[in-house]
Amino acid sequence: MKMASQPLPDAVPEASPQAAPDPAPRDRSIVRSWPEHLQSLASTIVIAIFVIIFIVQAFQIPSGSMENTLLVGDYLLVDKFAFAPSGHWNWLVPYEKLRRGDIVVFKWPVHPEQHFVKRLIGVPGDRIRLINGRVFVNGELQREDYAVYKFSNHDYFRDEFPLHRGFPPGVTEAWTEELPRFTIENELVVPEDCYFMMGDNRDDSSDSRYWGFVPRENVVGKPLLIYFSMRHFDDDPLLLGTDDKIGRFVDRLRELPHMARWARVMHFVK
Repeated sequence: MKMASQPLPDAVPEASPQAAPDPAPRDRSIVRSWPEHLQSLASTIVIAIFVIIFIVQAFQIPSGSMENTLLVGDYLLVDKFAFAPSGHWNWLVPYEKLRRGDIVVFKWPVHPEQHFVKRLIGVPGDRIRLINGRVFVNGELQREDYAVYKFSNHDYFRDEFPLHRGFPPGVTEAWTEELPRFTIENELVVPEDCYFMMGDNRDDSSDSRYWGFVPRENVVGKPLLIYFSMRHFDDDPLLLGTDDKIGRFVDRLRELPHMARWARVMHFVK
């Protein structure tokens, strides 16, 4: 008579159909998510780089030539698509035509590696004349609520442009030769594919009066947004008069919240 075999004491019984599911699939899904996270991060970085290179660019205002529209210490985002040359993509990207009154970032014609920001005063074909510091375009006095006049002294070259009795310091040598060629009946005529730019701080601005026209190809873009603004630390008497670099750095960090111009943060440029 055969006896039924008995399982060994240490044998592992077979899993029944009601046994708990294997947790391995969950672990495998977690492992699979890492490439997805890396891909998402890489996509975000690529988009950010594309935006920075082709769409917007950050600039800092280093001088007071555009006061009070733009202040020293303003940090700008500049839309580089706004004034892009017309072409096959006009149906997709809403390029703007440069107009009088626009604020424009451009490569300085004297040293193109430097960027300037000024207001566009004259487009090709315009006749420019300044009388007592006030701007006339094509014979009409311009209403410029944004213009600031800080100095009471009258500078003939600056305020009666393009008339001149010699050329003061600050006028480039090339412009002294070109200015008479573009002056007709005491008015400056803007040539084709060029623009005449001036700072809003009319008494303290190095602009087209001193170095000439801005070629169309030098235009970079249009200031879009002040994303941060901060007063100069050197203007704060609490931080002057010390040679302790570490101490001064700590003082700057401590004063940083008070130096920021919070009312200008995320302010659209007009």
